[in-house]
Amino acid sequence: MKKSSIEEIRHRFDADVERFSNLETGQSATVDAPLALELVTQAAACSTPNATRMLDLGCGAGNFSVKQLESLPNLNITLVDLSLPMLNRAVERLTPLTTGTIQTIQADLRDIDLGEEQFDVIHAAAVLHHLRTTSQWEQVFEKIYRALAPGGSFWIFDLIESSTPAVGDLMWKQYGEYLTSLDNTSYRDKVFRYIEKEDTPRSLVYQLQLLQKQGYADIEILHKNSCFAAFGAIKGR
Repeated sequence: MKKSSIEEIRHRFDADVERFSNLETGQSATVDAPLALELVTQAAACSTPNATRMLDLGCGAGNFSVKQLESLPNLNITLVDLSLPMLNRAVERLTPLTTGTIQTIQADLRDIDLGEEQFDVIHAAAVLHHLRTTSQWEQVFEKIYRALAPGGSFWIFDLIESSTPAVGDLMWKQYGEYLTSLDNTSYRDKVFRYIEKEDTPRSLVYQLQLLQKQGYADIEILHKNSCFAAFGAIKGR
């Protein structure tokens, strides 16, 4: 199947701002979204307690930035997303919560220069699964590592595939049961269709290996359930 273009993905997210603006549910189609939101932001806060600069890649309506400000107040925040309506909603929500600066970049993360050692905390939630090729995965992980200041931390919550096909079938079965429990089998099939059309996830093991290849001092797995995982790494000083 030919995957969705960047424009097609942008159009879908432009029309889905409200669903991405709820801290209690997060993305309802994502298993354990509220738990992962809590885990990654708390991990960022305890591992990078003196952070002042945060980058939120694929920020959506700003849930991870909003939550992060509870434990790391008054951060300077850079928001990156394909969708202008998502960015606008994120700025609307974040402006009352921080005395720091808020910068927005409407772009595909593959196309932007993140600079060198510019950020203390980087979040990438439900965005890396849009990467297509091995070279894109490697280039983006390298770009993020360069952009992170010494002692900074990088946190991911995302859809993943399994390393073993049989286990992958089991995980997708469990995920399908979760989606059906939210609504019905039609909802499950709808979510599965857009995952097949839009997404190209990689396994947790693959991504941990990419983190290790970049040279992070410490790598942490915070949570894994079904086809989703929360994990991250801390750059050496």
